[in-house]
Amino acid sequence: RSFRALAFSALAAGIFVSFSFFFRAVLNFHMGNSQFASIISSMGYTVGFLIVILGRMQLFTENPITTMVPLFSEFSWQKLLKVIRLWSIVFIFNIIGTAIAALFFASPHAVSPEIANALHELAKNIMRLPAVDNLIRGIPAGIIIAALVWIAPQSKTFRFKTIFFFIYFIALGDFAHVVVGSCEMAYELIVGDANFAEYLFRFLIPTGLGNIIGGTGIFTILIYNQVRKELSEHKK
Repeated sequence: RSFRALAFSALAAGIFVSFSFFFRAVLNFHMGNSQFASIISSMGYTVGFLIVILGRMQLFTENPITTMVPLFSEFSWQKLLKVIRLWSIVFIFNIIGTAIAALFFASPHAVSPEIANALHELAKNIMRLPAVDNLIRGIPAGIIIAALVWIAPQSKTFRFKTIFFFIYFIALGDFAHVVVGSCEMAYELIVGDANFAEYLFRFLIPTGLGNIIGGTGIFTILIYNQVRKELSEHKK
C-alpha cells in the first residue's frame, strides 16, 4: 500500500482505538465503588478495538502475523525493508492518532469534569509501574492480539464476539497495549501529570518491546514453525 494509504489508515486506527481508553473510564465513573466495576468497565476497553479491527484499519500490534510469516517463509532483504517500512509508518501514525485523541479528551469543552476525573484516575495507573513491569505486561497483550489476528479469518460469523472476548481479557488482566496506553500517557502529559521522558522511557518503548516480544518473538515464531512444512509444500 502507498505511504498515504498506510498513514491515513494508521492515523484513523490511533484515533479510534483511543475510544477504548475513553469508554473504559466512562464505565468506571458510572460504576463508582461497585465491586463489579472492573468486570463491567473492562467491556468499554473493547470499543476502540472493535472499530479498528472490523473497520480493517492499520493497528501496529496486528502486524506480526501478517508480515512476519511471509518474511520467515521466504526471507529476503527487500521483504525485510518492506516490513520495517510498514511497521514504522503504522507505529508513528498510530501514536500521532492517540495524541490527537488525548488532546480532544483533555479539552474542557469535550468532556465533563466528572469524566475528566475518571480519565485521569484510569490514566494515572499507567504511571505507577516501572519500565520493566510495562515490558512484561506488554508480552501477554502482544500474544493475545497476534492470536486474535490468527484466529479471526476462521471466526467469520462470530468475529464480533471473538474480538470482544480477546480484548476484554486484555483489559481484565490489566495487560499493557502500546497504542491504547499511548493515549493514556499522552492524556497525562497534556494535563501536566507526566513528562515526556516518562511517556517515552517508562511506557512507550518498554511496552512496545513487550508487545513485539509477545506477538512476534513468541506467538508468530511458534505458529510459523507449526505451519512451516505446509508452507514449503504449498510453494512447491
